[in-house]
Amino acid sequence: MSINALIQTLDRVGRTLEDALLIGLLGLMIVLASSQIIFRNALDFGFVWGDELLRILVLWVAMTGAVAASRTDRHIMIDVFSRFLPGRINSALKVVTDMFTSLVCGFAAWYSWTFVAMEMEFGSSILGGLPAWPFQMVLPVSFGLIAWRYLLHGVKDAAAVMNVGQEEQKS
Repeated sequence: MSINALIQTLDRVGRTLEDALLIGLLGLMIVLASSQIIFRNALDFGFVWGDELLRILVLWVAMTGAVAASRTDRHIMIDVFSRFLPGRINSALKVVTDMFTSLVCGFAAWYSWTFVAMEMEFGSSILGGLPAWPFQMVLPVSFGLIAWRYLLHGVKDAAAVMNVGQEEQKS
């Protein structure tokens, strides 16, 4: 198996896992929220831990969705300059923004890991006594994956800018 085939296979597996995790988490949120509403209104009871778990699931869906959006560079961005700048300058600006995004997400990954480590140290608990840190690990992992992906986007975009520059010099 060639290195390109291996990379494509790993990418496909990663995308499938991300999509499956998103679908599973969102499905669980819908079922839990619906059952909480039905149980409270029709049967006068609900799960004590239900609202807390829903808040955790919202965090997980948001972070998993952000990771999935980063795989195709589909994050929300302010795109003012790209409409007015010429092609090569616009491409160079894209490299800068990709690298900046990677740097910011790298810092967010580092500091969210610091937060999770403190939660481990202090023994914080949620959902009736479960340790909080495993549920919070989505933060450093997600920010780390986003940082990695935007670093790769930046390198790919930089290679494209350099390639365009070489082609212009040959002409």
